[in-house]
Amino acid sequence: MPALIPTKFTATITWLGHVPSRAASLRAQPTDAVEVTLDGFPGEDHGGPTRPSCVRVKTQYKQGTVIRNTRQLTILSAEELAATAATMGLDALDPAWIGASMIVEGIPDFTHVPPSSRLMSDSGVGLAIDMENRPCILPGREIEQEAEGFGARYKPAAKGRRGVTAWVEHGGRLALGDTLTLHVPDQPAWPHLEAARAG
Repeated sequence: MPALIPTKFTATITWLGHVPSRAASLRAQPTDAVEVTLDGFPGEDHGGPTRPSCVRVKTQYKQGTVIRNTRQLTILSAEELAATAATMGLDALDPAWIGASMIVEGIPDFTHVPPSSRLMSDSGVGLAIDMENRPCILPGREIEQEAEGFGARYKPAAKGRRGVTAWVEHGGRLALGDTLTLHVPDQPAWPHLEAARAG
């Protein structure tokens, strides 16, 4: 029995890019198409099969521990990016400033789609969603260079709409204008989730 259900929710790819070097800058370089591999997007500094653990998993691992890379990509929605910009008082936010891999349009409340969902292209590319991507201060540094006085506004404005981290389950070609269909786990929400979060 299938564990993932295709839905009627689809998204259009409106932006693609990659971050060449996090040491130099979080800024991404845009592109019209990507030949996706199991390591992620070519040239993406977040790519590869493993990564050093970071603050997001500090309760599981000592920082710098080598772990499986489930955050090869950063995917955000155009709708949530626009809402973040509006909250900040900006007309728009360039996806390059926030180190995006992909911007999609069409799936409501995209940041909170269920973990382990898939985004499937018509050509068969499969992207597995890990979890919500938490806002951090690094995009603010890039924004500050372009819109002085606005960088510090990014982190609070992006809360709950920073998109998701994801990894490549099956490679192939993705291009601007491609359609992705959301597949969600055929699993009910765990009824003890609130109790577990409460500690």
